[in-house]
Amino acid sequence: MAKKKISAFVCNDCGADYSKWQGQCNECNAWNTLTEVRLGSAAPSAIGRGSGFAGAANGTVSKLSEIELSEIPRIGTGTAELDLVLGGGLVPGSCILVGGEPGAGKSTLLLQTLCELAKHQTALYVTGEESPQQVAMRANRLELPTNQLEIMADTSVETICATAEQLQPKILVVDSIQVMHLEDVTSAPGSVSQVRESAAMLVRYAKQTNTVLLLVGHVTKDGSLAGPKVLEHMIDCSLMLEGSSDSHFRTIRSNKNRFGAVNELGVFAMTDRGLREVANPSAIFLQRGEEVASGSVVMVVWEGTRPLLVELQALVDDSHLGNPRRVTVGLEHNRLAMLLAILHRHGGIMVGDQDVFVNVVGGVKVLETSADLALILAVISSFRDRPLPRDLMVFGEVGLSGEIRPVQNGQERLREAAKHGFKRAIVPSGNAPRQPIDGMKIIPVRKVTDALEALD
Repeated sequence: MAKKKISAFVCNDCGADYSKWQGQCNECNAWNTLTEVRLGSAAPSAIGRGSGFAGAANGTVSKLSEIELSEIPRIGTGTAELDLVLGGGLVPGSCILVGGEPGAGKSTLLLQTLCELAKHQTALYVTGEESPQQVAMRANRLELPTNQLEIMADTSVETICATAEQLQPKILVVDSIQVMHLEDVTSAPGSVSQVRESAAMLVRYAKQTNTVLLLVGHVTKDGSLAGPKVLEHMIDCSLMLEGSSDSHFRTIRSNKNRFGAVNELGVFAMTDRGLREVANPSAIFLQRGEEVASGSVVMVVWEGTRPLLVELQALVDDSHLGNPRRVTVGLEHNRLAMLLAILHRHGGIMVGDQDVFVNVVGGVKVLETSADLALILAVISSFRDRPLPRDLMVFGEVGLSGEIRPVQNGQERLREAAKHGFKRAIVPSGNAPRQPIDGMKIIPVRKVTDALEALD
């Protein structure tokens, strides 16, 4: 019997697959997002012919306790911030996806990293969007060592894998996965089928040859990585390089990492010599003016394995609209609405007829709940037009009943604040240190009303 070609229809938004095309995805309820994906060819199954699985090859099975444990070798990139986000360096045989907005510095970061690694490791840089002359011009402008780095311009995955078989590089960069294509896939480059199949072949090559594979990925209008959702399941590590056009600082965050902690944050500064790591990010985000205005407070957030001091600003103003505005930058919008309701119910302060704007200085995105207490105090400070003390630091989670809940790593947050010269701290009572911290006055609070009294 002839072999039967198998295909499926995959949702571009959520990754759900179906045997036939339909207008709406049943998982995420999105319309017109199903795209045909080639799965390969399959021979007729032996099931039901009376022979069972006798003709199939037996796989190797072993006890979990018999697996030999060894420390994963790491390849240092030469950049401490990048090694921190990766979990200690590059792991041989791993696949890393680097995404970011256009102009964020993805190609620049990978080029300067590969030029340094090429001094001790064989490295191949594959560019599909730029010519080798353009890459060489950037490398010369950044004054990078270019003597050992191999480069090729091609978009055919078969050609890339064949060339890599001959050169046998330890590190392979493909820039970018959206322009790569396979000859036997009829769809255009950048489609779901091409991205899925091209990534699968490159990942398979990396695993078989123990090569570090770095893929550059584009982002969509909403800031998420472009391509099928299954691409995130193929890779071992997903990095997102973020930064606004009006700031020369860039942050790189690990959203998925099989060889290290997730949500690690690395900070870089874009200069005329490329991306330079920022050794002390807290000092960068705490560049405050000589006179602190009302609505400004410093909080300590926990990013991966280290504390980070950032400034939170709030502006409360009379609203001239029937529906007052609630705008957040760097914080969750729904959490602001919830905290304003808690402030009214348990603090007796009504801002329902006011416009409230909240911003985290420096473009940092705060994902944890330790910023709740700082946000409430910043709103009160702006509403009353009373500046908070310059040497005050705040953190804590606020519950719906008005209680102040402790957060993790409270001692490390306090030590980081004391290191930067803060003299006072309003923290949850559960995070109050047993031993006093030199030069710092700790004000433990249990409820929102306690925090309001601490400001008076």
